[in-house]
Amino acid sequence: MNDGPVLGLRTEDGARLGALLWEFGPGWRMISSAVLGGGIGPREWVLNAQVIAGYSRMDPAEHLAALGPAAGAGVGMMTAAKVERYTLAADGGVRALATVGLRVPTWAAAPEGAQDPEPAPLLGHRATVPGTINIIVAVPVPMTDAALVNAVMTVTEAKTQALAEVGFPGTGTASDAVCVAVPIGSATGEPGEPFGGPRSTWGARVARAVHGAVRQGADDWTAHR
Repeated sequence: MNDGPVLGLRTEDGARLGALLWEFGPGWRMISSAVLGGGIGPREWVLNAQVIAGYSRMDPAEHLAALGPAAGAGVGMMTAAKVERYTLAADGGVRALATVGLRVPTWAAAPEGAQDPEPAPLLGHRATVPGTINIIVAVPVPMTDAALVNAVMTVTEAKTQALAEVGFPGTGTASDAVCVAVPIGSATGEPGEPFGGPRSTWGARVARAVHGAVRQGADDWTAHR
């Protein structure tokens, strides 16, 4: 795995857009909710690509695949947030990256048919600030499938804790995505860490790293909105 994400820029739809590429290389597997490379399986890279607000293409997976490396399977996420404003945090060998946009507060358990509130207009114009929280976490030890699922829960709980601390009126946004990367188990067939919850050794480290990255991003978004 390289030292961290690399920022690239491209011109698309008349806008200058960034993309963060984190190349892990062979020997890693990931769990993700992303449109490209979602699920659990071997993956070699993660791409977090900025797109224009109001993105409406019907082929997002193909679009992301074209933006990522040609070699190896990977994970691809999208956001309208400025990815160059990403935040990083680490705890006990776990590293977490977040890109944070908080345009539309969303409560997970909302009444059926309820509409998420749009922000108030700014200077007479409809607000166009982005609203997606994408999180990438690298854990330096193998984990079982169950522990990976548990780790995704832990990431979400830590994200929501950070949002509550800054007064964000929701559990996240409707387009949030997550990816957790771990090394593939050893040749001896050891299954890996069995737990990923917030009171397990590695789950606690995941929680603290994610909380730190999201809290930094939320504070930054609020300061620059």
